Amino acid sequence: MTQAPPAPPPSPAPAPAKAVPAVLPAVVARVNGQDVTKEEFEKMIKGAEANAGMAVPAERRDVILRQLLDELVLHTLLEQEAKQRGITATDADVDARLGEIRQRFQTQAEFDAALKERGLTLDTIRQEIRRDIGPEKVMNAELAAVPAPTDDEAKAFYAKNLDKFKEAESLRASHILIRVDPGADADTKAKARATIDSVLEKAKAGQDFGALAKEFSQDTGTAPQGGDLNYFSRGRMVPAFNDAAFALQPGQLSGVVTTQYGYHIIKVTDRKAERVVPFEETAARIKQFLEQQKKQDRQKAFVEELKTKAKIEVLI
Repeated sequence: MTQAPPAPPPSPAPAPAKAVPAVLPAVVARVNGQDVTKEEFEKMIKGAEANAGMAVPAERRDVILRQLLDELVLHTLLEQEAKQRGITATDADVDARLGEIRQRFQTQAEFDAALKERGLTLDTIRQEIRRDIGPEKVMNAELAAVPAPTDDEAKAFYAKNLDKFKEAESLRASHILIRVDPGADADTKAKARATIDSVLEKAKAGQDFGALAKEFSQDTGTAPQGGDLNYFSRGRMVPAFNDAAFALQPGQLSGVVTTQYGYHIIKVTDRKAERVVPFEETAARIKQFLEQQKKQDRQKAFVEELKTKAKIEVLI
């Protein structure tokens, strides 16, 4: 009898992050001779905690603080690159960004409270915004130079990934639901059943299904739309509902279908066979995906270029 090949060795666990000292020195790093200070680092940590709505968890302190320090070093590199390129933040740039931030708060009082929570004043947040805009402009300039995906690139991606463009068989249906809990007593179930049977008779007699759904259905999410569930593929609904729906052709009504939600009547309004989406239908989305991918690759490469030519000293 042949033996199964040995299992591959497990991948080594990532090395733990280097411990960050509890007491930070005055300078935590240097970037091309420029000090990255304890105050800058602590401000970044405080901002991250405010965004997360919680303090840095003790068990993840080293990992998170190392990530934040890497971001601070990169920000310093981008500031230096902006200065070298003569890129600055204008007062109009700062005012526009401050206006965007203010719009996230319903009132001036909420905005002021958020500044206070982070230990900021209007002047200090303007300074932070000004520091952020230069690096953003540098990165945006790099990404703007990335060429747009061509038709040939999009077609090549489509041809190599046809499996990603398969659509399962689907149908569009509407339903009417009379709710009843599975654990309800016999009398409650009987009343609900009588109601759904009455509605089914009206539907079979030719009354408008959408109007009946609006009047009788207890599915508050779909009743206002005449019970419309839009398109769904096989297996998306609970089994009893799925089986009943996919047994129907467009225009057909089901009988009463029982699920854990109660009693349903289903009407199928359209049906789509399984297919591969044609390139023409998805070309725009493919190009959008490829553009994002190109920009992510360029961003990563640009950061590596900056780091390679820089002298970076991490002092903690």
